Amino acid sequence: MTKEEAENGGDDMLIDDPEPQDKELEAFPDRIKLYYGWLFPHADMSKWMSYGNDGKHPACDQSYFGRREYSFTLENDIYMRFQSYKSTSELEKAIKDHCPFKIDIGPVYSVDPAKRHAYSQSGDNIFTPVEKELVFDIDISDYDDVRYCCSGADVCLECWPLMTIAIKVIDTSLRDDFGFVHILWVYSGRRGVHCWVCDTKARRLNNEQRSAIAEYFRVYKGNSNSKSKVSLVGPALHPFLVRSYNVLSDYFEKKLLCSQQLLSDERYENILDMISDESVASELRGKWQGNRRSNANDINIVRWEQLKQHCGRKKTSGLRRCVEEIVFCYTYPRIDMEVSKHMNHLLKSPFCVHPKTGRVCVPINPNLCDEFDPTNVPTLSKLLREINTGGLQAEGEKVWDRTSMGKSIRYFKESFLQPLLKSCKEEMEASYNAKNQQLKNSFGW
Repeated sequence: MTKEEAENGGDDMLIDDPEPQDKELEAFPDRIKLYYGWLFPHADMSKWMSYGNDGKHPACDQSYFGRREYSFTLENDIYMRFQSYKSTSELEKAIKDHCPFKIDIGPVYSVDPAKRHAYSQSGDNIFTPVEKELVFDIDISDYDDVRYCCSGADVCLECWPLMTIAIKVIDTSLRDDFGFVHILWVYSGRRGVHCWVCDTKARRLNNEQRSAIAEYFRVYKGNSNSKSKVSLVGPALHPFLVRSYNVLSDYFEKKLLCSQQLLSDERYENILDMISDESVASELRGKWQGNRRSNANDINIVRWEQLKQHCGRKKTSGLRRCVEEIVFCYTYPRIDMEVSKHMNHLLKSPFCVHPKTGRVCVPINPNLCDEFDPTNVPTLSKLLREINTGGLQAEGEKVWDRTSMGKSIRYFKESFLQPLLKSCKEEMEASYNAKNQQLKNSFGW
């Protein structure tokens, strides 16, 4: 806080030491009010949602920001949909007034979503989404059949590599295969990751085009009745899958195989069931039964090498494909397809705070995602404690500069927001000049 605030009662924002995590929800309403007042990056989030339309350029669409839908989830699960705001200050005031437990971001509509009922449902003013970031939602709870350290919403460093894999595979493909540039990855606050693709061409995709991109990533079928839960068609893997397999197999062999004890005596049958040749599966089973070692990790590594050797020994493509299918089944990203396919699907805003964990939904640098630790992200109680002990605020210094959230906000601004807005302004200028030139040509100038 500033010196002036300290002298004028700024101590009112001090809170008691954090309570135990099981009481996080109980203290949440009071703490989230302070968070929205001091730490939430209102201005930067609004600049993102404006996409350059908040300037004075004649090509700016002044109605753009006000046609975006926001949804607030309040205490006791009170749900406020189709909220819209004309300005940054109006949105900031609404957030501070309501103190939502969760903020979801929806599409930009053809008309102000808060006034949708006032418009006719026919003609030019039909209420329909016209822009929305291409988004991906991946929850680690969808991997419960292949992780054994945790289940449900629980997550630890043993199973988090599954999310790291998802970031690496999808981010690379979005950039290399589709040519997208402005991509933001965000920790969900508890059990997964969200991806926002913000290029203009991504925001303007229709539902059919979004579905096509989502289907491009579909490999996991998730059918519990079939032995193989992945679909790898064709005599050879698609180049995207070949590139992905290099990432998947590396993490499978170096991390997950041992951390999840995938070929331990209790679990190897799950993998043997995926081998199409019963004679090979039976031979491996015979080798492994009663063959125990003192080092459980050695068992997993040795047995995996034996499996690869046995499957590679026979010259049938089906057996060679078995090894790939096992790796894909245990590691390939499991995307919530419906979230990606539809423009009107809402997604939690970055920098929200999960009420049950107290963790902030911070951005993740895909180039450094191996270093991301979900158990060590800024928490609401930690941030407020850092403010309490941070001393007087220097002139021009943001409150969050002195907290563990400072690094995340700087990354958001410098690595994502600034390049995005630069691109938006360049596109706006190019479009404006092209229209002017077209107009001149129409008059024969």
